[in-house]
Amino acid sequence: MLTNQEVAEGLLEKFGDQVFDFEEPYGLLTLSTTREEIIPLMEFLKDHKHYQVIFLTDITGVQYPDNAGKEYVVVYHMHSFVHNFRIRIKVALSAADIHIPTATGLFASANWMERETYDFFGILFDGHPNLRRILNIEEMDYFPMRKEYPMEDATREDKIDALFGR
Repeated sequence: MLTNQEVAEGLLEKFGDQVFDFEEPYGLLTLSTTREEIIPLMEFLKDHKHYQVIFLTDITGVQYPDNAGKEYVVVYHMHSFVHNFRIRIKVALSAADIHIPTATGLFASANWMERETYDFFGILFDGHPNLRRILNIEEMDYFPMRKEYPMEDATREDKIDALFGR
């Protein structure tokens, strides 16, 4: 059986201080790396004879507007069917430079996931074969999952606070 400890030690041995912030929320091995190391790290997990983390489950983005220099995080989930082992990898990006290499060379499924992440957050996947909107219309001039707008419309008059328990 593959353990979080075994994989974490293997990653530390291979990548050293380029892998950091190890956690295990709900038993899921979670770590961070840099944009320069994300593709080599995923390739290492995929090609490792024992780990066999061959399935890219998901790619998504998260925005932390108050986290200066690390406003965006790209999150990757991978899975080993052989060992029923899952891993989460995070890469923090600055709002001034939201570029990250594409994973389409490793996983064909990354194509649509990266397009969706671009479509909603505006994160640019360098080298992607067709990085354009996938769910929203091409004419949109904003990215809807960014936290750039108030959560409620202050001009609405039909929302009386007393009716909502406020």
